[in-house]
Amino acid sequence: MGSTNTSLYRKTASILLLAAGSLLLPTAAFATDNADQRKDARDTRQDTRQESRQDKVDCKKESNKSNAACRQDKRDNKQEGRKEARDIKN
Repeated sequence: MGSTNTSLYRKTASILLLAAGSLLLPTAAFATDNADQRKDARDTRQDTRQESRQDKVDCKKESNKSNAACRQDKRDNKQEGRKEARDIKN
């Protein structure tokens, strides 16, 4: 009888481990997708910052705009980048 109980415990433990493992897989996949989205959004924001800096420098050198107008253009560009990053995450 002892071996029957041991066998039953092993089968029950195996079933529980399989069930727990199957519950964790979708969570891990979701976490990976979520992390990828956050990374893409962060990269978008960083690229936008670099582009905005360069655009402001170019604006000041090449156009007849005032420094304030170039600053506003930079702010607008950064805001568009943040909006694009939010769209990536959603």
